[in-house]
Amino acid sequence: MEQDALPPSQLHLVRAFADHLRLERHLSMNTVVAYERDLVQLANFLHRSGSSLEDADRTTLRRFLAQQHTLGYARASIARRVGAIHTFYRWALADGRMPRDPSSSLGRPKVVNRLPTVLRPSEAEALVEAPPIDGTDGGSGQQAAGRAIALRDRAVLELLYGSGLRVSEVAGLTVDSVDLARGRVHVMGKGSKEREVPMSDPAVEAVRQWLSEGRTLVATGSPSLFFNRKGRPIGPRDIRALVEGYSGRLLPGRRVTPHTLRHSYATHLLEGGADIRAVQELLGHATVATTQRYTHVSRTRLFEVYERSHPRA
Repeated sequence: MEQDALPPSQLHLVRAFADHLRLERHLSMNTVVAYERDLVQLANFLHRSGSSLEDADRTTLRRFLAQQHTLGYARASIARRVGAIHTFYRWALADGRMPRDPSSSLGRPKVVNRLPTVLRPSEAEALVEAPPIDGTDGGSGQQAAGRAIALRDRAVLELLYGSGLRVSEVAGLTVDSVDLARGRVHVMGKGSKEREVPMSDPAVEAVRQWLSEGRTLVATGSPSLFFNRKGRPIGPRDIRALVEGYSGRLLPGRRVTPHTLRHSYATHLLEGGADIRAVQELLGHATVATTQRYTHVSRTRLFEVYERSHPRA
């Protein structure tokens, strides 16, 4: 973030807003960082224009958004920045830091609500079983390291699809997070909300194998459950890379991300007859409206089946 170029008063204001989001609203760190980044961009734009966050008016804010569009930002990104601006000025007004809210009549660009990509059950099963752990043993040091990585990857993929975890939730797991005897994983979700999620039998076995055969080769004293090749706790970028690596070989031409496996988990549960409220709890959604997106995917599948199967379709 280009914070160094901001006057101290503007930087203090942005940081106070970030503290409010983190300490009072208890938003996730990712959300706080995104909103802070958006406000720094706005503050820099205003500063270069000879203005400030306190002096901005609706016309100036609209010029900032027009610049974002000219720079090629997606509608969804611009819509999020509008949301950050609204949130900031409402807070500043309520906190007595500003006498008015110049964003009150600022509209958001319409965002196309695309249905999430979903794998078919056979595709998801093939993907989570792609890491080559069968038929290999420790052997040399290089072979042992390769098997450890494969065991880790299988466990990660099983948790993404078998338990529907977010990529950040998998990265944040510790050894104490998993209860293999009960088949449960304790998750710290968005907004520091905790939930307990069931693990599938294959996920339990995959994590058990990783703990007994793989993790001991790379563990560095950290309580983290998973590590990368450098022996550091695994991060979201590492997990995205491993998902893209296996899916690129198995499903060429398809864009598959960790969230694709979470989408597939939710959709397959609903298509299997699971109650939407139960799926909401499993996913850690704050409202059922978010979960309802997956019912649209299921309906799409129903129409596909109709068109493929009915003689008059």
